[in-house]
Amino acid sequence: MSGGGAPKRGSTQERPRLEDLAKHVGVSLATVSRVLNGRSGVSRDVRQAVLTAMDDLGYERADRALGTARGQVGIIVADLVNPIFPAMAQAAVSLLSQEDFIPVLCALPGGGRSEDEYIELLTRQGVAGIIFICASHADGQANMERYHRLQGRGIPYVLVNGSRPELDATSVANDDAKAIFDAVQYLVTMGHRKIGLSIGPHRFLPSRSKIEGFRRALKELLGVDDAAPHIATSMFTIEGGHSAAAELIQAGHTAFVCASDLMALGAVRAARSLGLGVPEDVSVIGFDDSPLMALTDPPLSTLRQPVNAIAHAAVQALIAGISGEAGGPSQVLLQSDLVVRGSAGPAPAKA
Repeated sequence: MSGGGAPKRGSTQERPRLEDLAKHVGVSLATVSRVLNGRSGVSRDVRQAVLTAMDDLGYERADRALGTARGQVGIIVADLVNPIFPAMAQAAVSLLSQEDFIPVLCALPGGGRSEDEYIELLTRQGVAGIIFICASHADGQANMERYHRLQGRGIPYVLVNGSRPELDATSVANDDAKAIFDAVQYLVTMGHRKIGLSIGPHRFLPSRSKIEGFRRALKELLGVDDAAPHIATSMFTIEGGHSAAAELIQAGHTAFVCASDLMALGAVRAARSLGLGVPEDVSVIGFDDSPLMALTDPPLSTLRQPVNAIAHAAVQALIAGISGEAGGPSQVLLQSDLVVRGSAGPAPAKA
């Protein structure tokens, strides 16, 4: 006499069908099919619910990481020395992974590879798209032909920190000009009247935006027509910030805004090397709010780039381009917050 128990797990009778998955999750059969085939048009929560149901119901799938079917995405970043760049790259990696793409990080300069070589390698691997974080597109003197070639190959890409109207691509950036204006405005309210800008090479588009905001702030807030004597140019490094700050201090400035947190750390070092206190004698404001800036001595006042929002906008724009749903190139500008900590304060009484 045969047994009347339930069929064993894995038997034909128990193997769930697509209809079972759809009913279990409460979605349409078409939605389940989209998830199984790694197609777009399904929210992250629904996609995860379907994948979870497949495991719960014992649905066999050859590739448990089905999301990888969506392809690879290259992330080409200027460098991994300035803390803000790896922070942006990490945020993009996390978001792409959640959307079932395989992120491929390419740092410049690194491994002896140029940006063009990285692009060629990614293209040969059939990359689905590329995110450029402050790469050559941010250099006002760089040749844009590499990006035109990508467009000709039909590979979507997004530019972070550096808008190029001549390219048919979406750009995502912090509103650097407004950020600098806000920083100068704060220093003016603190009684400072001789305010400087410590900036990197002017050929970079973020530098130009920062200078634009600084010039406007001096003009509107302090009635200064010529901002040139109040701008010190160096490199985006601690050493560069040290030399630029020394120049501004010797010219009598009681406060200055720096184009990066690294430059601001160099500025604090410069002030102390001249026997000055921060912020008692000189106020310093950085730019980025990269990791650990709240733990410096003194804690650094800085303009916080919205890293997660920038990464999210870039990833979503790229996915729209990959899926063919993009509505054309656009320029996304996001706002900074001024984070006031211990390195900026009232103008010294002697000023």
